[in-house]
Amino acid sequence: MRAGQKDTRVYADRREYIIKAVAKRRRVIKAKAIEYKGGKCQLCGYNKYQGALELHHIDPKQKEFSIGYRGHSRSWERVKSELDKCILICANCHREVEAGIISV
Repeated sequence: MRAGQKDTRVYADRREYIIKAVAKRRRVIKAKAIEYKGGKCQLCGYNKYQGALELHHIDPKQKEFSIGYRGHSRSWERVKSELDKCILICANCHREVEAGIISV
């Protein structure tokens, strides 16, 4: 856009770009979170696929926000603060923790 020229774009014009940018930011935050928490399931050691690793709040009462939901819009320092309340576990272990089969 040239100087003096009015920006006539609207949200709809940038929608696809914004969606892709947010998805990319979420992937970056998740990769950093996994690295920060040790890179593997803290219960069984699973480390094959980033998408199968999840963050579990040890005490749900201390949870300020869900890292996967709107965590992309927070600073890395705030995300790290929230990560300190979590353990990194694989999806299978997470389901067993939630079902009460295993405890953390």
